[in-house]
Amino acid sequence: MAYKIKDNCIACGACAESCPVQCINSGDIYVISPEECIDCGTCKSVCPVDAPEQQ
Repeated sequence: MAYKIKDNCIACGACAESCPVQCINSGDIYVISPEECIDCGTCKSVCPVDAPEQQ
C-alpha cells in the first residue's frame, strides 16, 4: 500500500530527499505518487510532523 501525505505537511522536503525512488513531488504540500511508491516507509521515518500515512 502506498503512502499519502496528510494536510499537516510543513513542506520541509525531508521526505522527498530521503525517498529511494524519488516519487515525492513538491507543491503547497508534498505529494507521493501512488503508482511509484514502493511502501518502504522512509518518508514517514524522517518526517518531523508525521505527515505520511499508509493508505
